[in-house]
Amino acid sequence: MNYEILFTFLVLATAVTLFVTEKLRVDLVALLVMALLLVSGILSPSEGLAGFSNTATITVASMFVLSAGLTKTGAVDLLGTAVTVIFKTNFWIAILLVMGLAGFLSAFINNTPVIAIFLPILLEAAKHSGLSPSKILMPVSFASIFGGVCTLIGTSTNILVSSIAEKRGIRPFTMFEFAPMGIIMFAVGTVYLLLIGIRLIPERTVTEELAERYDLGDYLTEIVIDERADSAGRTIKDAPIVHEVGLLILKIHRDGEDLFNPGPDTRILAGDILLVQCDLEKIRKMQQRDGVTLKPQAKWGDEILTSEDYLLVEGVVAPNSLLIGQTLKGADFRANYAATVLALRHRGKILREKLSETPLGAGDMLLIEVQRDKLPGFRKRGDVIITSAHAAVTPQRGRALAATAIMIGVVAVAGSNVLPVVTAAVAGAVLLILMKCITLEEAYRAIEWKIVFLLAGVLSLGVALDNTGAARIISSQMVESIGPLGPIALISAFYLITSITTEVMSNNAAAALLAPIAITTALSLGLSPQPFLVAVAFAASASFMTPVGYQTNAMIYGPGGYTFGDFAKVGTPLNIIFWIMASLLIPIFWPL
Repeated sequence: MNYEILFTFLVLATAVTLFVTEKLRVDLVALLVMALLLVSGILSPSEGLAGFSNTATITVASMFVLSAGLTKTGAVDLLGTAVTVIFKTNFWIAILLVMGLAGFLSAFINNTPVIAIFLPILLEAAKHSGLSPSKILMPVSFASIFGGVCTLIGTSTNILVSSIAEKRGIRPFTMFEFAPMGIIMFAVGTVYLLLIGIRLIPERTVTEELAERYDLGDYLTEIVIDERADSAGRTIKDAPIVHEVGLLILKIHRDGEDLFNPGPDTRILAGDILLVQCDLEKIRKMQQRDGVTLKPQAKWGDEILTSEDYLLVEGVVAPNSLLIGQTLKGADFRANYAATVLALRHRGKILREKLSETPLGAGDMLLIEVQRDKLPGFRKRGDVIITSAHAAVTPQRGRALAATAIMIGVVAVAGSNVLPVVTAAVAGAVLLILMKCITLEEAYRAIEWKIVFLLAGVLSLGVALDNTGAARIISSQMVESIGPLGPIALISAFYLITSITTEVMSNNAAAALLAPIAITTALSLGLSPQPFLVAVAFAASASFMTPVGYQTNAMIYGPGGYTFGDFAKVGTPLNIIFWIMASLLIPIFWPL
């Protein structure tokens, strides 16, 4: 084992550790891997940077734009709203239709925006139907995963694995090659959820009052400022009651009018009544100050923080949000988003103190006070998905039809092999912009750059595994230990290893790491690499056991009120069923 192999294994171990522990963002880890391989000389600049021009990277970026075209014109919103009306009449028919619709859409567009649109609609349907959101959101998220594996463009891992195969001179997968097995697994997964899975999901009751949901009442207090107070006449940023006691001023009542979300330059005057957020310790500190009187505590509800100009809303941090890994203070949330975070549900715990010091993660729930006229712009940024006070995108009939026609055209052209998938996707994205279905700026925002850089980075590690012979060493170990049981056992092992790996790290990273090893293993035995690659592709997307294994699961984790145990209880049997089915079906559809 030479220096290059040892260094590659060291980089691999470092990458896996960082992916699992999430000490650094996944895209930064991928770029770190690329940099190490370039600096060490194991990869040449052309080899190390080739991931940025890889067909998988370009196709995935283009598919984000195509997905945005359908969602921003309101085409998907219209379908979702129409179907969820049925929840008022029959839960089982409604859940079956919504799962089918989410799965169908996810077969052709990225499932993250699909769930982003369905999330507030389904929460509203649950509220009006008296249903628990937990019974609805998990089945729909799982259905979107089922649908994503049915086509080449349904999930980025399918595109990635196909691209890795093509780079090795192996036939890439066609548009609908995954469909026969994918549809069978979709059907079996749906039956499991309807008969068993949904019944295993606990009913999580959610109160309609957002302030009550976050126990905010005990942390809101009104105080009266008189002329003796040292803060009277000073701006908020200079007021001792703010920087010494540490209060957050949410509202100022002055001369019969309310000033919501006052800025740092707003002056506090004698006679003002301040609505502040604080805990018991801060209340005690205030009681010791001259000129500050606490009003009798009332039971606060949403109405105290809502007016003609301001709304109290709930949102979930999106999987591709720029806020991930940042604190509210670091992101300067109040200034950049023109909104105030009053409480945070982080990893299942409600936080009302030291919010500005807590690093945010995908799926975290935020209780936000925002100006009504700023809400559309807040939504448009896409960093936080608003799950309350939902206003559906008004369908733009002409543009919605154009976006739908372009998407159908891309699928038809690529599916019939008239053009390569990457060519059809890029052409479709450009056509969307030219037809004014989406602006160029919206197209740039729609691309999840974190995924693009992740793909480019991890592809370089796959190349290093191949070039140095590290993939052959891992492959030979697998052949020696599992090979005597036969090739089907090896396929089953690759599925199982990928399935476990993707539960604790990025599914794209898992696919990029295991696909080269799968190819090497198949070729060393004189077998077709296709069935081995299918095992990796399917398993990388079939993540049901944790809320962090797949983006859509992270999105519903907070709104559904789930625990990690809920996903393990429902998802573990499903993972086992899919593993057994894949072991039996892959050799049938892709002969060895």
